[in-house]
Amino acid sequence: MSAVQLTLEPGWKTYWRAPGSSGIPPHFDWSQAENLAQVSIKWPTPKVFFDDGVQSIGYKNKVVIPMYLTPSKIDKPIRLRATMSLGLCSEVCIPYEIKIDTLLNAPDTKPTPAIVAALADGPYTREEAGVQTAICKLRPTENGMEINATIKLPHTGGREIVIIETNTKELWVSEAHTNRKDDTLTAVSEMIHVNKGSFAIDRSSVRITIIGKNYAVDIQGCVAS
Repeated sequence: MSAVQLTLEPGWKTYWRAPGSSGIPPHFDWSQAENLAQVSIKWPTPKVFFDDGVQSIGYKNKVVIPMYLTPSKIDKPIRLRATMSLGLCSEVCIPYEIKIDTLLNAPDTKPTPAIVAALADGPYTREEAGVQTAICKLRPTENGMEINATIKLPHTGGREIVIIETNTKELWVSEAHTNRKDDTLTAVSEMIHVNKGSFAIDRSSVRITIIGKNYAVDIQGCVAS
């Protein structure tokens, strides 16, 4: 277990993995690392910002981003050489790069308090949140495809923001229009391929994040009915 800590000046923010239409998505380049087989990033629950009516999703002040690093050879250290590209925004937005170069030996059996707190600040799983069902209906549109997600779960508090993602980088997904009625939350987005071509959606790869006032929920996969 490792982590990246970002400390921002007052008035500045950076972005979550799905930053919204006005944000700059972060990107990690691990290609120069040695003895690194896999990286799993555990994003803390982000905040939703509205600037002049435009929605973006990210972090202000300070954020710790935990990462599970799997070595190719368990008995060897990981030489973590990486570049993190991200956007920083205040009145203007600028791209920023962070270079990481460190040697990681056997994992510490005592995680640091900052990493423990960041992990605890992550979204609930579907089991923890009491999600009963997550159904996705797909409909072709003039420009791509509409996804209509119907999720049965308790209210997460306040205004609920839903973010729908796929594992295909070439797909743009619009901000979701949401509606809540009792224990049912509905979110509708449009998906458009960057090349304007046709495409297929694997429902098991659809990721739905719900950000409420009290907590967030991370749902991996949905079904047709």
